[in-house]
Amino acid sequence: MTVPGRRSSNVTRLLRHGFTDPSAAERLLDLPDMSSARTDPVLLDALGATADPDLALRGLVRLVEAQDPAERQSLLDTLITAKPLRDRLLGVLGASEALGDHLARHPRDWQALVTYEATDLHPGVADFERGLADAIDPVTLRIAYRRCLLSIAARDVCGTTDVAQTAAELADLATATLRAALAMARSAAPADAAQCRLAVIAMGKCGGHELNYVSDVDVIFVGEPVEGADESKAIQAATRLASHLMRICSETTVEGTIWPVDANLRPEGRNGPLVRTLSSHFAYYQRWAKTWEFQALLKARPVAGDLALGEDYIEGVSPLVWQAAERENFVGDVQKMRRRVVDNIPVAQVERELKLGPGGLRDVEFAVQLLQLVHGRSDATLHSGTTLEALRALAHGGYVGRADAAQLDQAYRFLRAMEHRIQLYRLRRTHLVPEDEADLRRLGRSLGLRTDPVAELNKEWKRHASVVRRLHEKLFYRPLLDAVAQLTPGETRLSPEAARQRLEALGYADPGAALRHLEALSSGVTRKAAIQRTLLPVLLGWFADSADPDAGLLGFRKVSDALGKTPWYLRLLRDEGAAAENLARVLSAGRLAPDLLLRAPEAVALLGDPEGLAPRGREALEQEVLAAVGRADTAEAAVAAARGVRRRELFRTAAADLIGSYGTEDSPAEADPGELVDRVGNAVTDLNAATISGALRAAVRAQWGDALPTRFAVIGMGRFGGHEQSYGSDADVLFVHEPREGEDEQEATRAANRVVEEMRRLLELPTADPPLLIDADLRPEGKSGPVVRTLASYEAYYRRWSLVWESQALLRAEPMAGDADLGRRFIDLVDPLRYPAEGLGDDAVLEIRRLKARMESERLPRGADPTLHTKLGRGGLSDVEWTVQLFQMRHGWAEPGLRTTRTREALAATHAAGLISTEDAQILDEAWVLATRVRNGVMLVRGRAGDTFPSGGRELAAVGRYLGYGPGHVGDMLDDYRRITRRARAVVEVLFYGA
Repeated sequence: MTVPGRRSSNVTRLLRHGFTDPSAAERLLDLPDMSSARTDPVLLDALGATADPDLALRGLVRLVEAQDPAERQSLLDTLITAKPLRDRLLGVLGASEALGDHLARHPRDWQALVTYEATDLHPGVADFERGLADAIDPVTLRIAYRRCLLSIAARDVCGTTDVAQTAAELADLATATLRAALAMARSAAPADAAQCRLAVIAMGKCGGHELNYVSDVDVIFVGEPVEGADESKAIQAATRLASHLMRICSETTVEGTIWPVDANLRPEGRNGPLVRTLSSHFAYYQRWAKTWEFQALLKARPVAGDLALGEDYIEGVSPLVWQAAERENFVGDVQKMRRRVVDNIPVAQVERELKLGPGGLRDVEFAVQLLQLVHGRSDATLHSGTTLEALRALAHGGYVGRADAAQLDQAYRFLRAMEHRIQLYRLRRTHLVPEDEADLRRLGRSLGLRTDPVAELNKEWKRHASVVRRLHEKLFYRPLLDAVAQLTPGETRLSPEAARQRLEALGYADPGAALRHLEALSSGVTRKAAIQRTLLPVLLGWFADSADPDAGLLGFRKVSDALGKTPWYLRLLRDEGAAAENLARVLSAGRLAPDLLLRAPEAVALLGDPEGLAPRGREALEQEVLAAVGRADTAEAAVAAARGVRRRELFRTAAADLIGSYGTEDSPAEADPGELVDRVGNAVTDLNAATISGALRAAVRAQWGDALPTRFAVIGMGRFGGHEQSYGSDADVLFVHEPREGEDEQEATRAANRVVEEMRRLLELPTADPPLLIDADLRPEGKSGPVVRTLASYEAYYRRWSLVWESQALLRAEPMAGDADLGRRFIDLVDPLRYPAEGLGDDAVLEIRRLKARMESERLPRGADPTLHTKLGRGGLSDVEWTVQLFQMRHGWAEPGLRTTRTREALAATHAAGLISTEDAQILDEAWVLATRVRNGVMLVRGRAGDTFPSGGRELAAVGRYLGYGPGHVGDMLDDYRRITRRARAVVEVLFYGA
């Protein structure tokens, strides 16, 4: 019995040795079976040195109790006197609950840890084969497998082997296990074994000699008939053997399972035959294989069965692997592979993912494998399936910077060690860092972090993940800069040919020009060049992630040439994390935004301001434009200043649109495309209205000072009035005036006409800024009618002559500039026309339908694909807008919500009024938003407006990226567009045409 004073002392001592439940530990140590050891300080010190002293003690007690009574003391005596056994056994018990369970079920297996000889320190396949030799069925194979695993884990937790050696031993044990399983399958079916030769090719981590404790073992099976056997029957026999091998390893028995054998990396995956002949494999890889399949073959290694056949397989596929970078679709495939595969990871788990999360193991492995594919075709030293060996070879050959390789090696080892210890605990396949405090404490202690295990673990993990995130992109690009800058004599560098190969592999169409740009930007010893060498590795990665990396790099050089001498430019890109990525996205996404930026490069400052890309609003823009006009000496200078503001705001809008569409590393792409469309439409409309206000002020002031003899207003029409303008839209307008009291009407009309002429002239003057074209063709009598009318003239015309199409056009009328009171009175005048009392009559509805049908047949450009024309095509903008406008004219008199110039607002109001179903409203809205985005995307990419998709491959891919389609998914984009607009047209047929 323990006295109270001693108990308090024991508790303190146990806490000092790392126990978290000293009371339970004390009870276990007081058990009769532990009596001979409980006071031994050596045992307590050894328990305290484990990852989890409580777990180690529980496992030890279970193991002692499982021994025959006569052998319990022998175990304890050996444990106390033999330090190697003590460290190994307790180390395993403190790190792995699953192996503790195994020892409790098989209490004599602890003796596998007694041997401590040189040959025991680094066993190979032959040693593990001897360890599995007595297995006669799946159950005994599992017992023998875990006995071997026990020794690997013991060397691992004691530090006898490092993480790479442990991974290699696990792969060797898997090799021995596959051989044993195949032998069992062959002995169970000797007739099948006699007909065929079967080779097992290890893939993935097993093939690369870097297996985890618990992982699928990826394999490919190759079969051939023995001499004289029928090939078809031989392959059937080989398939039965391969299937039996998989079941032996994968099925759950009373001793659990070993690991799943996964053959899904074979040609055609799950849909392909399990076993193929050599010729069948080679035919597939030569004709049908994708780039990722050659990437997977980097790790192929024959491990079981007919090894000569396996070597023939490797010899046949190896040349194909090292020619993969020359394939026509290699760049597109690489871009697809480089986009991180995190979509299937639950959001709550992304930050805990060791393998697939940002800065995870996959980042390192992919980077190394890609560089092997690019450069291994001309350098056989890179032909290794093991990540760390390949990384060393890349550094030795100058393909990766030595310092970067060293940091990446250290980070990869730490992350793999975390992965090993997480899996070792329960021998479960997982790559998630645990959340429970006790699990994190055990994990930290198992990695040697003892002062504050949880805090230290999180700190080290985040540090290494950050290194991987920072370096995995630079790994590709920093050697390119070293190759052109040549700053460190004697350093091994990429050859010019290797540099070109790498740029080609990463999507650069003109690698020679790219290298010249890099040399111009980064050569020399100036501070400017040094900062560029810091920035460029990351920027090049962002450029390569776009549809046109060459344009991104060229644009960056032009901006840098223009701003390189300003003190703030490079500092902005270096210090403001978002600025550099935003600039890279903008420069490589198309022509419009870079063209706008290069006309005034100082606008790059907008990209570093968190609020710099937010739209400014009509009032603020108008104030700035009118102030600039007021400071100018001439009308030309005034409008030049206004157009300069417009250019800057167009850039702000385009940059925000692109960044919102692409997303950045820190913020995802905008989830609601409708929000992006509305933002662009409002912003462009506001800045065009402000520009027209400035031109009006300049035109009036140049001839009449501040006293024009007539009140004058500009009414927005079409997309301008509907706040739905795109980057290249003209401004559809009506001009209305009203002579001031005492002024002659004819003189006032002449003045108003001169104002219009001057506004148009000023806004279309040839300058570096994009022109703003004013279109007044929607006026009464069209091109045949006067450009400007008085309010009374409009009233007289609309009362006597107005046609139904003019009333429809007036649905978009909204005052945009000039005399606000006159603009309001014009709207009061036209409201009864566009929202007629009691709605449209049947004749008017029929006329609108007839006009629409004629427009469809006559206005679609010759040769245009009606399924892809965004304006006049099936289910495009015209279809949706005419449908919505028909509802406005029929029901606007009774439904105030329909009295809006904006299509989406009117559509939502039509649904809210119960005039159309939820499904129909959603279908029409989706089609309208998509068609609008396509038009915006075409303008952003090509720098000129267009109503259909580009025909060029790069431009089409760039529009796809803008719309959220990854590399290689242009076909999906076109299919989706056709599907969405086809559904919209079906709704239009019912709602508009009454079908």
